[in-house]
Amino acid sequence: MSIGLSYVLVTPYTVAKSRTGGVLSRLLMRTDLELVGAQIFAPDQEFAEKYANSLRERAPQNQLVLLADYVKSYLGPSGGRPHRTLMLLFRGENPCDKLLTACGHLYTQHVEVDALAGETIRDTYSDLIFSAEDQNEVRYFEPAVLTPRSQDEANKDLLMFASFLEGIENIVQNVVYPDPSKIERTLVIIKPDNWKHNSSRPGAIIDMFSRTGLRIIGLKVHRFTLRQALDFYGPVEPILKEKLSDSFGERALELLEKEFKFKISNESAEVLGKCFGTECAKDQFHQIVEFMSGKRPGDSSPEDLDYKGNVKCMIIVYEGENAVQKIRDVLGSTDPTKAAEGTVRKEFGSNVMVNTAHASDSAENYERESKIIRIDHNSLSTIIREHIS
Repeated sequence: MSIGLSYVLVTPYTVAKSRTGGVLSRLLMRTDLELVGAQIFAPDQEFAEKYANSLRERAPQNQLVLLADYVKSYLGPSGGRPHRTLMLLFRGENPCDKLLTACGHLYTQHVEVDALAGETIRDTYSDLIFSAEDQNEVRYFEPAVLTPRSQDEANKDLLMFASFLEGIENIVQNVVYPDPSKIERTLVIIKPDNWKHNSSRPGAIIDMFSRTGLRIIGLKVHRFTLRQALDFYGPVEPILKEKLSDSFGERALELLEKEFKFKISNESAEVLGKCFGTECAKDQFHQIVEFMSGKRPGDSSPEDLDYKGNVKCMIIVYEGENAVQKIRDVLGSTDPTKAAEGTVRKEFGSNVMVNTAHASDSAENYERESKIIRIDHNSLSTIIREHIS
């Protein structure tokens, strides 16, 4: 069976209610598809109407009419303010059927509350409220997510999305704050250890960060190049050498004296610390770079520095008052064994390196890190066009 590409569109209401993590968890846990792209964007009215017309033309079914009306009314701006929408791009065998099963069907008739099981995303997050006077009249409709029913529909929609996304930035700025001087942005990376296989972990981590009340204004799936990883974690290398060289040297000294059963002189011990200890600290840095990029420094040619690595992560930009500290409080200590209960690293981290997530430690570092990973750029539209000729 051929590999296909399809999408789930998380509606503005679902994004605003911080249900993004729950939606992602369901999609990853209930399918074997690979998440290959993601982007927060704000559709304009022209695009919303174009998408709505595409839905309406497919069939005169009540479901699609409801969806088309919803898209036209709620996906675009209201009161002059655009709304954040999230596109999740999945690849694999038979992606449309698998995503539709996970998202669930839309009920166009009145359904008793106790008849709902909460099995699908729409069972849990969508709303369909009928008039008390007329059970055939829908008073309120919220689908939570949108996803195509067939590969032909998916391809048509995706090319439409690709054309729109090519001309916009990866950061959505749709709120004017009373006091902009209090507003910060911070960068979160959900690291590669969370993506080894499909699980609820990435979504659960996003859910934990959502308790900060901060807004997600940018998001993408990213594969670090070796150059990016070296630049991103470059400031860590001298810190590792300062903190670890002596301890590695002392450990080496202890093992050598035990093995050869004689006391090593202070002069030799000092040389051992400077040479062996420094080499071990450098190796720790190389392990971090390899963990984040899938490539080890020194093993790649200079020409390979800018090729994307074979491991992926998710990068999220949060915005709001005191954003840096709020995110770091939820993230927890660098060492998961010392992190406070209820923090991301305590819950999901393994050790100092495999500690599940990264967050900027200052507004200045947010700016530095954002430039390295090109946060304004998202390759989602490129992925679509490469797959659909």
